[in-house]
Amino acid sequence: MRYRLTFVAGLALGYVLGTRAGRERYEQLKKSARQVSQNPAVRNTAESAAQQGRQFAGKAYHAVSEKVGDRVPDSVAERVRTLRERNTNGSGADDWGTSDT
Repeated sequence: MRYRLTFVAGLALGYVLGTRAGRERYEQLKKSARQVSQNPAVRNTAESAAQQGRQFAGKAYHAVSEKVGDRVPDSVAERVRTLRERNTNGSGADDWGTSDT
């Protein structure tokens, strides 16, 4: 019961302090976040991290598909084959029309 009371008290304190900060502080934080996200160094780092993540995912995909390939149903294996063919042909779009850029 004591932990619930402490949690509720902390929640109430956070709410009061948050409402006192008001809209002005929210706008300041929003502006700062926008400036950081538009920084070229941050954008380059985020893009390189995304690209590295795609590379690791591709390696994991191939490692798993090689080990599991014979143990999956034929319909799933066929779907994986078509995805591999499509990706090796240079099409980055998926079934929903999005790309991996």
